[in-house]
Amino acid sequence: MPAEQATPIFRTEEELARLPASERIRYRLVGAECRFHANDNIADHIQPGELDQLKAEVESKMQEVLRALVIDTDSDHNTQETAKRVAKMFIDEVFAGRYRAAPAVTEFPNASRLNELMIVGPITVRSACSHHLCPILGKLWVGVLPSAGSDLIGLSKYARLAEWVMNRPQIQEEAVVMLADELEQRIRPDGLALVMQASHFCMHWRGVKDDGALMRNSVMRGAFLKDATLRREFLSLLERDSR
Repeated sequence: MPAEQATPIFRTEEELARLPASERIRYRLVGAECRFHANDNIADHIQPGELDQLKAEVESKMQEVLRALVIDTDSDHNTQETAKRVAKMFIDEVFAGRYRAAPAVTEFPNASRLNELMIVGPITVRSACSHHLCPILGKLWVGVLPSAGSDLIGLSKYARLAEWVMNRPQIQEEAVVMLADELEQRIRPDGLALVMQASHFCMHWRGVKDDGALMRNSVMRGAFLKDATLRREFLSLLERDSR
């Protein structure tokens, strides 16, 4: 006897259409058994027109937050449009990497069979910590050791992919790994190295309020992990660049 299937919560598209946009998107994600953590991209599960509906929903919820903070948005001209601005900022700007598909990146073959170290950076990165939604501002360097069979991408595409990954609530350690995965999949190099250095406003603005602290972390793959000389060359060039 076949296993009994779970009864769906919503049986018709008409019922689904009556739900808020966030619930419809969540329904699809759960049905597809897809994770939707703060730093996950969920663009494949958003249908045309739903981002505008999601912005309206976030605006309504943000208005409730302002009300709970006892801010009189009716008479305070500075905050009358704040909920709308914040919703637009979250969906279209600072968290756009969750809701938009990856930028178009054209890979082209390594026709010249380049096999020397290439370094791209510093790339300016902006994100927000997923713990407090405070800004993360920093720089990123990418080292690539291509092989004859590698694909290459345009210089600006490193920055565009970094922006796409960072424009989500992130943890720096996870963000660098996610970007490394994207680049490794597209370029297929012999070696890949990333170093990110950033200021975290969850330390500067609140809590310990240490204005000088920075976080630096790295991901080393392939030849950079195995070849200490190559790794030293990459890191020494970064030290010279960051002075």
